[in-house]
Amino acid sequence: MTHPAQPKASHFINGEYVEDTAGTPIPVIYAATGEQIATVHAATPAIVEQALSTAKAAQKAWAKMSGTERGRILRRAADIMRERNHDLSVLETYDTGKPLQETLVADATSGADALEYFGGLAASLTGEHIPLGEDWVYTKREALGLCVGIGAWNYPTQIACWKGAPALACGNAMVFKPSETTPLCALKVAEILIDAGAPAGVFNVVQGMGEVGGALVTDPRVDKVSLTGSVPTGKKVYAAAAEGMKHVTMELGGKSPLIIFDDADIDNAVGGAINGNFYSSGQVCSNGTRVFVQKGIKEKFLARLAERTGNAILGDPMDEATSFGPMVTENQMNIVLGYIEKGKEEGARLICGGRRADMDGYFIEPTVFADVTDDMTIAREEIFGPVMSVLDFDTEEEVVARANDTEFGLSAGVFTKDFTRAHRVIGNLEAGSCFINSYNDAPVEAPFGGVKASGVGRENSKEAIKHFSQVKSVYVRMGDVEAAF
Repeated sequence: MTHPAQPKASHFINGEYVEDTAGTPIPVIYAATGEQIATVHAATPAIVEQALSTAKAAQKAWAKMSGTERGRILRRAADIMRERNHDLSVLETYDTGKPLQETLVADATSGADALEYFGGLAASLTGEHIPLGEDWVYTKREALGLCVGIGAWNYPTQIACWKGAPALACGNAMVFKPSETTPLCALKVAEILIDAGAPAGVFNVVQGMGEVGGALVTDPRVDKVSLTGSVPTGKKVYAAAAEGMKHVTMELGGKSPLIIFDDADIDNAVGGAINGNFYSSGQVCSNGTRVFVQKGIKEKFLARLAERTGNAILGDPMDEATSFGPMVTENQMNIVLGYIEKGKEEGARLICGGRRADMDGYFIEPTVFADVTDDMTIAREEIFGPVMSVLDFDTEEEVVARANDTEFGLSAGVFTKDFTRAHRVIGNLEAGSCFINSYNDAPVEAPFGGVKASGVGRENSKEAIKHFSQVKSVYVRMGDVEAAF
């Protein structure tokens, strides 16, 4: 009997599931047990061609529909996604290993929020009238055309919607390639859009590794590439897109600072540090993995943190009591264990965790290091696992300089009761998505994205509309034309 996670076929093109078993098989491994639960096949050149040509063909008619009509379809898709939330959450847990306790409230729900938000915005995308005496200029906001979305493995449903919803709202078509590690959920997003009334071809999904991504990114018919991934991958894809003068959005990694001042509410600060390091088992790009704690509260903070981290429930992700799941793959687990060893070797003090959990699957205990210094590997490199580095600091000026001393700039957070200081510090931090007395909130209404090596462009909010559309200006002369001869 086939596993319930096995999709009907590997790809979703032109409104239906499509298979081509000539493509390289990609095993889907359930992170909680290590067993294979499904297989998909990487897209062959024929599949890539089919996806791009049908998307290109569908886009023109889609763009000609009114924004109201497009928006109605996206809003209907949001309703369907919410109705199916339970089954989608179970699939997300199979796909990623994240606990059901989390996927039920954070994954398809946030995907639905994006579909609803951009569905509501679609009718409002207007240009402007610019009077010039008796002449005038008018502008129009137009679709870019054919967009490619490339997903990461940590939020497969959410990322498909964060990219697909604004792209479709603006009248584009999209070919989406999920991560080969988590290939299942995006197929359901494509299916739901069809069920909601989207024309066949406007949102296609193809599977594959870097080779398939490369074929999509370099195709001359593609107008825009939106990638969520690591900085090294981002640099490669950005360069390939630049070659064809394509628009890009790059949502890349981070090594974000979370700064906790002496006057902070300790429990709230510990809660923020837990959300910024251990949610999704630490597999979140915006995580605040460098936790700077002012010396006056350091030991108190560490004691409370160790106590609360001890309350994490590791276990079967399908059990809603489980609050902490496995790493997405064995490879990722080994990478993270390697960083933990480096932390020990370089002299950081292990407060809790630090080992692979004694159970099936790719579980690592939530790990906290104290006495971390700025030059340690665990304080410089993105680990993408449940490893928190706690660093000490004395003054505001010093911590701001140290927080900014990184190639990354995705997120930053501050915990303090002094609001003047909170805004001043955030104002001085080099990061795109910031938090005051909170961490890792990502409502669709707010722009999300980084500065420096953490990326270009923004996802979510009205900002995303700018990245999936372009402005045409039209000069209208009402009188005669003067010319030199």
